[in-house]
Amino acid sequence: MCDRPITCKPGNGMANQNQIRIRIPDLKQNLAPRCSQPLRGFISSLLAPQSLLLWYCPSIKMVGPAPFVDMGKKAKDLLTKDYNFDQKFTLSMLSSTGMGLTATGLKKDQIFFGDINTVYKSGNTTVDVKVDSYSNVSTKVTVNDVWPCSKAALSFRIPDHKSGKLDVQYLHPHAAIDSSIGLNPNPLLELSATIGSNELYLGGEVGFDTASSSITKYTAGINLNKPDFSVALLLTDKGQALKASYIHSVNPFTSVAAEMAHRFSTYGNTFTIGSSHAVDPFTVVKTRFSDNGKVAMLCQREWRPKSLVTFSAEYDSKAMNASPKMGLALALKP
Repeated sequence: MCDRPITCKPGNGMANQNQIRIRIPDLKQNLAPRCSQPLRGFISSLLAPQSLLLWYCPSIKMVGPAPFVDMGKKAKDLLTKDYNFDQKFTLSMLSSTGMGLTATGLKKDQIFFGDINTVYKSGNTTVDVKVDSYSNVSTKVTVNDVWPCSKAALSFRIPDHKSGKLDVQYLHPHAAIDSSIGLNPNPLLELSATIGSNELYLGGEVGFDTASSSITKYTAGINLNKPDFSVALLLTDKGQALKASYIHSVNPFTSVAAEMAHRFSTYGNTFTIGSSHAVDPFTVVKTRFSDNGKVAMLCQREWRPKSLVTFSAEYDSKAMNASPKMGLALALKP
C-alpha cells in the first residue's frame, strides 16, 4: 500500500475544479478498525490507489484489454501500414482553438481523388466532418465520458439517408465492449467484447441483419501480449478460416511479423512475413513478402518534425511482364 498522497484532477463526476489529495493510511486507520475482518479487506481493496483514481478521475485512461477490432493489430500494422503504390499528398493544420484541418489528394492511375477533413474538439466532444471530391459529406460526432469509461459516436453520410449509425464503447480494467446499430428501419446490429487483461485477453464479435433476420458474421479470438512479442489467434468467416499473427521485437530498432491463414473448406493456406528497421531516429525501412509471390519495400523519412515522405515499391514475381508498382506519399504538418 502506498503511503504517498494521491493527487488527481477531477473528471466529469467531480463537483468542483480543485485537486483532491487523499492520504491512504489515514483513511484505513479511521475506517478499517470499526469494521469486521471480511469488511476490512474489502475496504483495503477499495482504498487502493488504483481504485481511488477510478472513483475520483473517471476520465483516466485505464490499462485493460484492447477492443476486439484491435486484436492482432500490431502485426497487421507492420505488414500493411503506410504502404502506398500511388501518389498521395496530405496537408494537416491544427489551430490553438481546437480546430484541425486536413486536405488529402490521391492520384490512382489516371483518376484523382481528394477530400477535406475538419475536426473540432471542445471539452469531451469531437466533431469530424469530411467532404470528398464527389460531394459526399461524412460527419461523425463523438462524446467521451457519456458515463465513466465510455464514449458514444454518431455518424452519417450525406446524401445517403440510410447511413446513420450509433456506436457505443465501454472500457473497463478487465473488459472492453463495443456495440453498433444502424439508424434506419432495418438496422444492422454489431456487438463485440473482450475480457481479460492487457497481457492476455479473449473475445468475439457478432453481426445481425434485422432485414433478413440472419447472422452476418461471428468471430472469436485470443491475444497474448508480452514486452517483446504479441501473438493473436482468430477464428474468422463464420468459423471457415483460422488466422494467426505474430510480431516480435528483436531489439529496440528491429521488429519482425508474420500473418498466416488457413481456410477449412479449400484447405488453402496463405502467409505474409515482414520486417521493420529504424535506420536512424528519422528513417524507417520496411520489407514484406507474401505467398502470392509479391515482394514489397518501404522507406519513410521524417524530414522535418511530424512531416513524412514515404517511398513504396512492390514487385510481383509471378507476373514477369508486369512493371513494379511504385508509390510516393508526402505528409506535411506545419
